Amino acid sequence: MTSHTFRAFTATSADGEVTRTVGTMSVGELPSDGVLIEVERSSVNFKDGLATTANGRVARISPLIPGIDMAGTVCESGDDAFPVGCRVIAHGYDLGVSRHGGFAQLARVPAEWLVECPPGLDLREAMTIGTAGFTAALSVLSLEERGLTPGDGPVLVTGATGGVGSIAVGILAARGYEVVASTGKDAEQYLRTLGASDVINRAELTGEGGKPLESMVWAAAVDCVGGRTLASVLARIRYGGAVAASGLTGGAGLETTVLPFILRNVALLGVDSVQTPIDRRRAVWSLLGGEMKPRGLDAVANDVTLDGLADALDTILAGGATGRMVVDVRAG
Repeated sequence: MTSHTFRAFTATSADGEVTRTVGTMSVGELPSDGVLIEVERSSVNFKDGLATTANGRVARISPLIPGIDMAGTVCESGDDAFPVGCRVIAHGYDLGVSRHGGFAQLARVPAEWLVECPPGLDLREAMTIGTAGFTAALSVLSLEERGLTPGDGPVLVTGATGGVGSIAVGILAARGYEVVASTGKDAEQYLRTLGASDVINRAELTGEGGKPLESMVWAAAVDCVGGRTLASVLARIRYGGAVAASGLTGGAGLETTVLPFILRNVALLGVDSVQTPIDRRRAVWSLLGGEMKPRGLDAVANDVTLDGLADALDTILAGGATGRMVVDVRAG
């Protein structure tokens, strides 16, 4: 029998400030529709940090249980596709934004947002991947669907120590690509553990005086940064290559020209993971539990608890996180 109360991390907005607390909630405070999940793991994303700040412009309800990711076991269900005992993953859509998310021991989620956890992943691995790793997988798939193969040459990953970047390195390496990882952190050993064959300093991509076309270096790139970094990367992609872009920590602007696209037939592929249709979402997760399972998931994961979430959120907002912070919501 499911307990009627559970522990949760909440963010409450009032008078221009946000109060973050860990306390007890009741099942009756959850949405009335959907499948009830006993959450085991969640993860910490930059969007979660924004949802707990006054100027983050993410949270749409107050109080809010943040957490755009969750993985757990169905404990009450009226949907035959997800019976009691089924291991499930949920992320994106309105979770942790306008609907209570994964930073709690129980959650109620619409069945049409759920993915059955593939047998090749345990729930901790699933949340080490989470939204960030799903985005990385979409990025790699978008490049491969355009024709990229391991024999085409090196593939660059920018922001490589972050969540998307770390998992992208692990996926590409596991699939046989030569991976070049770009980072501003002292993390060469970490990135080589994930499978990077070379590590470059991000300063090589953010210097002043960049040209719209540079010497061709990489066959393709997974860009998690945007801004000047993305412009610099586009200028160095080989003829017929592509860049899968999902990040904007370096800024939303893009100062470049049409030259890479016209003279070198380079493609810029936008990647969104929030509103990905559920059929595509389920298919990608099946791949992540099988042929696209990233290398080095244990090295990527850093375990935190509900009581340590406030510090973890501050860390990710400050850009201090390496890899993925995985939340064990059952622990104190």
